[in-house]
Amino acid sequence: MVVKKPQSMRFMFKGMDSNEKAQVYIEKRLQKVNRIIKNVLEFEVEISFDKKGKYRVELMVKTPYALYRAEEISESIEGSADIACEELTAQIVKDKSKMVDLKRRGARSLKKKIVIDGDARFKK
Repeated sequence: MVVKKPQSMRFMFKGMDSNEKAQVYIEKRLQKVNRIIKNVLEFEVEISFDKKGKYRVELMVKTPYALYRAEEISESIEGSADIACEELTAQIVKDKSKMVDLKRRGARSLKKKIVIDGDARFKK
């Protein structure tokens, strides 16, 4: 299976310098999200360091039909990224299962509306 790379991946660092190690780690985590969802237009990652010594990681995934967002604050960049990626994955899986359920429900309602000929023979 070939995983299509998203059009762009943007990293923004606030209150700290660019961290190559964090970028590689988050890109690795976002590959899992990229496998689950198709047609990703853009990934946006915002990492900020506040005065209390905590890291805030905000992840946004833009698709042609939806926008998924997750944010987490913790003591380390890696911990925040892991939890935010899990939240994104849960949102995407929930949205995909919702669409499948709606399709199935629509198919059931169409099946009920089909008129069966009274002269048809059915085995009971």
